[in-house]
Amino acid sequence: MIEVIEVKTKRQLKQFVDFPTKLYRGVKEYVHPLRGDEINNFIPKKNASLEDCEVKLFLAKKDGKIVGRIAGIIQHLFNEKTGEKRCRFSRFDSIDDSEVAKALFVACETWAKEQGMDIVHGPLGFNDLDREGMLIEGFDELSTFEEQYNFPYYQRLLEENGYIKETDWVEYKIFPTDVDPRAERLWKVVLDRYKLRIDESKNTRQLIKKYGDQVFDVINEAYAPLHGTVPITEKVKAQILKQFGLVISTKYFITIVDKEDKLVAFGFAMPSLSKAVQKCEGRLFPFGWIKVLKAIKKPEILDLALVGIRPNWQGKGLTAVIMRFMANVIKDNKIKYCETNLNLEDNIKIQQQWEMFEHSQHKRRRCFIKHI
Repeated sequence: MIEVIEVKTKRQLKQFVDFPTKLYRGVKEYVHPLRGDEINNFIPKKNASLEDCEVKLFLAKKDGKIVGRIAGIIQHLFNEKTGEKRCRFSRFDSIDDSEVAKALFVACETWAKEQGMDIVHGPLGFNDLDREGMLIEGFDELSTFEEQYNFPYYQRLLEENGYIKETDWVEYKIFPTDVDPRAERLWKVVLDRYKLRIDESKNTRQLIKKYGDQVFDVINEAYAPLHGTVPITEKVKAQILKQFGLVISTKYFITIVDKEDKLVAFGFAMPSLSKAVQKCEGRLFPFGWIKVLKAIKKPEILDLALVGIRPNWQGKGLTAVIMRFMANVIKDNKIKYCETNLNLEDNIKIQQQWEMFEHSQHKRRRCFIKHI
């Protein structure tokens, strides 16, 4: 017998967060989220995004054993932006059992209807900086720390419950490549033409203090038209900077500013934490933080976190400046490869950036949709 319960207690929340760790134990491609951060995601005082969202968590039990989970998220900022009535599903994990999956989606959809929603889509998180997309290609590839791994049967479970494709993201590996001489010449021409410069700050804290808010302004402007995006609020900005401050380094961060010191474009990568977090199963204490710090100091792989260009500066060659910087970072630091993370399949402009590198498209993720 399958029973679906709503998560209400601290113990149940821990069970919700820990379920995929048990489900994927021994799967070498799976990367655990940081357990403490993931628990905090569902505590209002710890996650500023909850001010703009309603969330309901469900666990599925079969014969008294936890066999699945799902989160329903109503992102009010997204619905206000689009004028729609959508509920997101997130954190869906299940054993390979159609009845378990059906019970979980029925619970999520029933709650969504009760809240006046008429569409469920996902996997999507609180915002586009949260984990999103269901893996449908690349199951033999190591996940990045920012991604969620899933078994191949997940797609079948969703389609059995009436979910169809809404959009896909593709992901690339980019390898050390000599910078194209044309790009080497172009970046200087572009900066001179528009009276721009690259900030050469070497102090990470100083860089964050100087441009942290502006980075999110660029994100809000540049990413607004993209699928699933919501405005990043002031409280969420502060939370993200606090969470990722440890892994941000000027070594992997380019900031392009105008003559008034206003940020017009940026790009940054982060040392991959995948293998370090795997080893400690997402627990920083008592000794997991040592593995994470080691990964930060001597990375073999980089995750390309974000690239942003203000809309009024797009199409003026700044992409070439950022890509030239990234190419040199990969080569100079003896990086094996860099992961691009998610690119919308119809965002041809961003995918064209990788043509200056040796690259391969190795993963695909999907957002599913169902009208209820």
